[in-house]
Amino acid sequence: MSLVEDAMNLEMTAEDCDLRYWLAAVPQGTLRGRLDGHDPALTVPPHMLAPGPLRDALAREYAFRSAAEDKAARALSYLVASAPSTATMEFYATQVLDEARHAMVFRNHVVALGFTPDEVTALAADDVAAVLDPLEEFALPIMRTDFVGGVVMMAIILEGALAPTAELAERKWRPLDPAAAEIDEGAGIDEIRHLTVGAAIAKRHLEAHPEERDRVAELIRRGMRLWTELPVHEVVRRREVLFQQGLEQHANVVGDYEVWPGRRLVDTTPDERQAMADRWSQEMRESRLAYIGLGEALS
Repeated sequence: MSLVEDAMNLEMTAEDCDLRYWLAAVPQGTLRGRLDGHDPALTVPPHMLAPGPLRDALAREYAFRSAAEDKAARALSYLVASAPSTATMEFYATQVLDEARHAMVFRNHVVALGFTPDEVTALAADDVAAVLDPLEEFALPIMRTDFVGGVVMMAIILEGALAPTAELAERKWRPLDPAAAEIDEGAGIDEIRHLTVGAAIAKRHLEAHPEERDRVAELIRRGMRLWTELPVHEVVRRREVLFQQGLEQHANVVGDYEVWPGRRLVDTTPDERQAMADRWSQEMRESRLAYIGLGEALS
């Protein structure tokens, strides 16, 4: 089952995913022996170290995602402070650590490609200013003062929109950079937990406080409108065009690998891959909003 399917279908609560659960499932589970997010036996393949569009595509993608995870970790600290129960406090404390780790492993993998830490920051600077800074400006005042608003910001507007891009990343890098694909897979396992528990927290809150439904629904609408105003598609497309150029150069490495059932990666186009990520994003958003009981926020 994929990240998107899991995030749409699983149900987990903060009580299910408290600190004790996290210690067993993550440091002593999926990450045991994988401090860099992947099996240490996996090294960067020579074709990923060679200057060119394929290396640039991964470097730009991971530099951007590292910055996004860094901002998420900082913002989530407000939910730790305002959490109404021990279970929700522990869950968001673990999410802060998850996001900080994601930022680290994405950043370190770009360094493994041959870039310096300063170059990693520079690679993403324009896209961070165009996309992440406006999102942060919108979300932070909410996260600071409104617990349930902050929960839906992360679970629906921010992570809920970015998770399908992570799904595509794991699939497309699998034959080209297995270490990167394992990094994405590990991050995806965490994101499933974040999305499903966040949705459960919001659902429970709105069931207990139905008078909040209209306010939270309008908050979601505002966040989704902001996404349509930001140059997200342009940012992703530039990376997908670079990836396409590299894919064509290294088609022999990819062979007949299928990025999704019945579709070879070498036969896909930037537009097709981006359209699929958009479709996954829409399906996930619709599923999670229906689960929360705010399907009307899409209207």
